Amino acid sequence: MFNFVKPMMRGNLSHMPEFLLLGLTSDPQNQQWLFASFLAMYLVNVAGNSVIIAAIRGDARLHTPMYFFLYNLSLVDICFTTVIRKTILFAQCLAQMYFFVAFGITDSFLLAVMAIDRYVAICNPLHYTTTMNPRRCLLLVITSWLVSHLHSLTHTILMARLSFCGPNIIHHFFCDVQPLLMLSCSDTSVNELLAFTEGSFVIMSPFLLITISYAYIAHAVLQVPSRRGRFKVFSTCGSHLTVVALFYGTIISVYIRPSSTYSVTKDRVVTVIYTVVTPMLNPFIYSLRNKDMKQALHKLMRKME
Repeated sequence: MFNFVKPMMRGNLSHMPEFLLLGLTSDPQNQQWLFASFLAMYLVNVAGNSVIIAAIRGDARLHTPMYFFLYNLSLVDICFTTVIRKTILFAQCLAQMYFFVAFGITDSFLLAVMAIDRYVAICNPLHYTTTMNPRRCLLLVITSWLVSHLHSLTHTILMARLSFCGPNIIHHFFCDVQPLLMLSCSDTSVNELLAFTEGSFVIMSPFLLITISYAYIAHAVLQVPSRRGRFKVFSTCGSHLTVVALFYGTIISVYIRPSSTYSVTKDRVVTVIYTVVTPMLNPFIYSLRNKDMKQALHKLMRKME
């Protein structure tokens, strides 16, 4: 399946008449089963995360900071996967890149906020209600969205200034930063510097917050005298840790490195994991081991009968 991107002429900059998005493969037979697989995963993602959102909205017991953040994470996961599936023109290619980067970074910050929530709940339980009050939770979510969109806007503006006059084949299944930079015939040093420095900062800052939060959580858990007690406390973090490992294990390998080490084949496969597979798995990870979520889902199912 080929997608064509037709760029618009802008000023005295020259652009290729069209970009060709190769996707994951150019083999028609492979394209058919890949399309079916991706469609199935996308539908599972949208359905699963929509159910999580509906369950949280419909159960007053889940109107807590942890589930407020999970609600936002599920919403971002739907948007994150949806934005990479469309046949687009050049201006829309930039828009696709903008929203892809914005939702990806928002995912990252929300995972960090959820780690902070777990830290406060476990290490400072007596102050949890006052520390994670509704106003502060809303502020954390708004900040996550704003920082992510400002970061993405910066990359998009710099990308829009570039000229594209070389090969018109994008070796990817959507408009990502690095594949577009490889096609530019302009000086991309500023873009690459920004991607490696500021990009590394907005990805690694949440990761460091998560690491520090769990270091304190681990220290607190080790103070619990019984093994059963330690397991019970730490099990509340299991779902979040699984999602963090899946998300950061793939995204860091793609973006936190010099552009000279970019690998088309490897990066396309890794990108599928954090753009499609991880958002699809999140509803299952957060619901299968969560008693409150299971009860909320059963309640939702009874309402639908």
